[in-house]
Amino acid sequence: MEKDILIIGGGPAGLSTAFHLQQIAPELISRILILEKAHYPRPKLCAGGLVADAEVLLEGLGLDVSEIPHVDGTAAHFDFAGKGMKVSVPGAHTLRIIRRDEFDAWLAGKARERGITIREGITVKSLKPDFEGVTVETDSGTYRAKIVIGADGSNGMVRRAVLPQASIYTARVLEAIAPAKDANLHKAQESYFDFFPVPAGIAGYTWDFPTQIKGQPMRCWGIYDANILADAGRPPLKELLSAEMARFGFDLGDYELKGHPIRWFDPTSQMSVPRVLLVGDAVGADSIFGEGISVALGYGKVAAREVAQAFRQDNFDFTGYRRRVLWSPLGQTLIARWIITHIIYPLRWKWFQILLWRWLKPIVILVAWIFVLNWAKRMGRT
Repeated sequence: MEKDILIIGGGPAGLSTAFHLQQIAPELISRILILEKAHYPRPKLCAGGLVADAEVLLEGLGLDVSEIPHVDGTAAHFDFAGKGMKVSVPGAHTLRIIRRDEFDAWLAGKARERGITIREGITVKSLKPDFEGVTVETDSGTYRAKIVIGADGSNGMVRRAVLPQASIYTARVLEAIAPAKDANLHKAQESYFDFFPVPAGIAGYTWDFPTQIKGQPMRCWGIYDANILADAGRPPLKELLSAEMARFGFDLGDYELKGHPIRWFDPTSQMSVPRVLLVGDAVGADSIFGEGISVALGYGKVAAREVAQAFRQDNFDFTGYRRRVLWSPLGQTLIARWIITHIIYPLRWKWFQILLWRWLKPIVILVAWIFVLNWAKRMGRT
């Protein structure tokens, strides 16, 4: 089968690329095919927090995320050992939490409604670009495309095929879902980030979000480690998460624990080769928190502009794609987050983490407002 644009991966990054191409170059829509290895709704390990930037990008596509079952977080706590700062937005939610299986299936359904072709249950076995295009071997036959967009995640086949020697920057994540209980201990609609693991050599935090499964209130617990302090002596992630949950009366052993890697963004990484470019976690998520949904949607917008220009100019070398990403508001915030990651996590002193999360609220909020958040509103001007 031949298609001009083959998108491998039907998650937020791949679907966002297709949606934005439809806006920017509608003449290309019939020439797009998305291959997804699973079937919607497919399981996806993800805490499911949608920040405001994700909603801005979805609104720009004419999509209303409130159609999906969700929980609106009224406040977010950024703590060290149970004490710290509380952040809320008057008259609005601070975080909207969805389940990724429901979100991705909803997004794919909206894509199909707009004429975007998706084939499910197709596993890519190999990929080989050449001067004229890209040959993609799958378990259902051979595909030939002018270009391929790799949207198949942190450990995706596309990146491994075209950049086999590339450096890997991978965070570690564990996650568990528990019933919502003891609301007087944890206010039902509030989210918690606690950075107590940093002095122990874990470059990250534990989290506790409200969520829902089939309409039933639940809590999503987890621990994130950017994995930049891998010198020696770090305690197991499971041990720290178990201790945090135990503080609130939860026994981690009662719940299913799942883990997965997250490739995080590094500004020196290669993002394309001729005929093939990468989006989403295949390039890298936010390194501070591992937040990837808004970032994936943003990559889609940047990639769509690169692809539209490539077809206008009939030039598919994509040599300018990395520069386009880095100079975009998305790239600027990812660079800022990468820098912040390498400042706040290596400073493992307990006193510094207490100072940062308990006493420097005005400075933390100012830095976050300028360098970390609100980038999606600027995407339209680039």
